[in-house]
Amino acid sequence: MGRRVEGDGMPKDAAVEEFAGLVRALKARDGRSYEALGRRLSVSASTLHRYCSGATVPEEFAVVDRLALLCGADEEERRALEAAWTEADRARRRAASPAPTPVPAVSAAPESNPEPSAPEPGPGPAPDPTAPDPTAPDPSAADPSAPEAPRARPRRGAPAPLLVAAAVALVVLALAAALLGHPTRTASAPAPASTAPGRTAAPLPFTWSIGSQLWEGGCGHTYLVDRAPRAVAPPPVAADSGAWAGTHGAVHGGEALVRITVQGRSPSDAVVLHALHVRVVDRAALLPWNAYRMDNGCGGAVTPRHFAVDLDRPRPLARPVDGLDASGAKVRKIPAVSFPYKVTSSDPEELLVSARTAGCDCRWYLELEWSAEGRTGTVRITDGGKPFRTSGTRGRPAYVHDSAEGRWITDSDSDTTAAGGTPGTDA
Repeated sequence: MGRRVEGDGMPKDAAVEEFAGLVRALKARDGRSYEALGRRLSVSASTLHRYCSGATVPEEFAVVDRLALLCGADEEERRALEAAWTEADRARRRAASPAPTPVPAVSAAPESNPEPSAPEPGPGPAPDPTAPDPTAPDPSAADPSAPEAPRARPRRGAPAPLLVAAAVALVVLALAAALLGHPTRTASAPAPASTAPGRTAAPLPFTWSIGSQLWEGGCGHTYLVDRAPRAVAPPPVAADSGAWAGTHGAVHGGEALVRITVQGRSPSDAVVLHALHVRVVDRAALLPWNAYRMDNGCGGAVTPRHFAVDLDRPRPLARPVDGLDASGAKVRKIPAVSFPYKVTSSDPEELLVSARTAGCDCRWYLELEWSAEGRTGTVRITDGGKPFRTSGTRGRPAYVHDSAEGRWITDSDSDTTAAGGTPGTDA
């Protein structure tokens, strides 16, 4: 298949160019920016740009198929796009395969120059008849008149009663050790170590991070706070929600949104994410606190795809849910993609979890199953080492913030203000 040379000197396969052209056409048809499309595909703007330029070929067709659906491609266009991706992926794999390294031939040593060996002993000088024979016995050893060299005297054995007592003591110690369940160990035998000195566990082949103070549409959320309205600060902007919640000891009311960002460490060795499990560690009665709404009704043009979790079920599951995009002329569905996912350093993934409850004060965490390079494992996703916490708001007083009055008011007060009356006094 033909290849041409780019300005940077790197050859580009014709199949990759054809695939990139189809992706560019889809992007041009939609008309939105790389950043806007990337948000809807859960990929970065730079990654989508590399797909369009042909600098990168996605390892999976799923992300390209989601782009085709988002841009309104029909079934025939999607089949043609998949065929082009298949050829481009083959070209990518060929380019990534290392060329075999030639093994140099080992030539045999020439027969005429054998490896030098130790010289054979030749005839030495004639022995001196006057020199002493080294094999002859030492005359002084046989001469009884020679002075005897000092010898170490053998130690006398311990008296028989002491030996018997020592043996009895050893038997008693052995029986005691056996009864206590602690096997004896000689002083010279070191205790076995669980890991070799200096060895540490292998690092994860990916990184992950979370955002746990998210608001629906960037403006809608409810917190439960154990304070009277006059002791609660005005609602913050979404970017400062974490600090506000920490200062007030707030708990998510009714719903918690958690975003998990997973990125591989290698650009070529993908990490496969197999499943996301929900573990509820505690269910308690609803918190008897006031509910404070961070908005008085808002909505966004895009409802992202996510995993819905019903914490009130005995065994909650992370269920994939489609998203909706109403930012264009017509509403488009953003298809939910269930596991498995693949991530690399250049193709991260964002998983959005919406955990709801109406009947409990729930503490919970997530477990992410993965495999890579012959290894498997499970990562526990927590809120800074602690379980996430969500409590229902049923029956709790609900407050909204009146920016004109600069104070929190109840829903009934809000209706009175809208009708032109005077709201009541805070509790």
